[in-house]
Amino acid sequence: MTAHAVSHVYFGLNPMWVSTCVLAITYATIMSEKVNRAIVALVGAGVMILVGVLDQDEAIKGVDWNTIGLLTGMMILVSISRRSGMFQYLAIWSAKAAKAHPARMLFLLQITTAVLSAFLDNVTTVLLIVPVTLAICKTLKVPAYPYLFAEIFASNIGGTATLIGDPPNILIGSQVGLTFNDFVYHLTPVIVVVMVVQAVIIHFLWGKDLKASAAAETRVMKMNPADTIEDWLLLKQSLVVLGIVMVAFVLARPLHLEPATIAMFGAAILMLLDNWAHHSEKAAKNVHQTFGDVEWITIFFFIGLFIVVHGVDVGGLLKLLANKLVAATGGNLAHAGYAILWASAFLSAIVDNIPFVATMIPLIKNMAPAFGGADHILPLWWCLSLGACLGGNGTLIGASANLTVAGIGDRNGVPFSFVTYTLYAFPMMVVSVAICHVYVWWRYF
Repeated sequence: MTAHAVSHVYFGLNPMWVSTCVLAITYATIMSEKVNRAIVALVGAGVMILVGVLDQDEAIKGVDWNTIGLLTGMMILVSISRRSGMFQYLAIWSAKAAKAHPARMLFLLQITTAVLSAFLDNVTTVLLIVPVTLAICKTLKVPAYPYLFAEIFASNIGGTATLIGDPPNILIGSQVGLTFNDFVYHLTPVIVVVMVVQAVIIHFLWGKDLKASAAAETRVMKMNPADTIEDWLLLKQSLVVLGIVMVAFVLARPLHLEPATIAMFGAAILMLLDNWAHHSEKAAKNVHQTFGDVEWITIFFFIGLFIVVHGVDVGGLLKLLANKLVAATGGNLAHAGYAILWASAFLSAIVDNIPFVATMIPLIKNMAPAFGGADHILPLWWCLSLGACLGGNGTLIGASANLTVAGIGDRNGVPFSFVTYTLYAFPMMVVSVAICHVYVWWRYF
């Protein structure tokens, strides 16, 4: 945006300070959790326009519609697929594959959660897995807390591995032009190591002491995963469409397609197939249910947040901070990467990682000239992703999946204390980020 475009701030105030104040108030209000975060972000966006930091046309340019489309499309795909019962099938299959042995089951449910989270939204994954886990734990008469704790960690770790696994990755991929394959190639190797290490730690914390009676194990083994499938035709349709969507993500670059196009077209096709399979009345009901399942709060939160952050970028604060960060690291790319990795991890443990990453992306982009151009700062994006996604495990408020599991646990007699969770989780989060530090040092620096 040109200097002329930001010259309309009322009373001739400095656009950088005005936009910074709007950002700070927006963040503080989001963190207070007194008002829904989507409302806060939209009000902040409106203020950016009303005070003259942006005009409406420039504000709309700040919205990353590729991110919005990808999120919406994946939410629709998951909404339809979950009605088939496939995800509950996987949870019970995991328990049976572990022969209902509590420790083995703890490990396999973590792996199942991590794999699902690599392809689904983390909150959706835990909403699908946790109720089944609670039922299995009740049948086995074993404490559910270790399983729920492990599934929180697995969801955030697994989500880090791919472009579509966690909203911060969707943001980074869309705004930087990174593909599904880029994330898999650069992040999945270290995420596999992190997942194995965390599973071993959890085993020694709880798994080795978990025991169940032979009778209880027999009851779990009698569970039939196929009983969870509510619509076999929908299951087949969902698997085919999801499979094609994943292949398209992998081939996105040679196909010249953006992730949003792939996700939205896949969602449209699956909705069409679902409608063809039912009579008109049920078809209409399914369409309303599908669109009702879209997390519109998240979508509008992103829209408002994009505009607020764009206002700050236009105001010049992020360029100033980028220059200071480059100076503080002595112009050393490795030092900048380590600073971003650890700062992202610690800050994402106490603030929502989505607005944090949304603010960091233009800041890092502004660092590119100091390091020789956009192609030379690729490692910084992986540091941001690893820190922001894994840092969310550090506290109960670090990621939406954490609060979702805690809420389900509390309602089912499995209390989640903030302090207790943090005492276990924060050191484990530090271990996972330390592994990533070694990885980025070895691979990039």
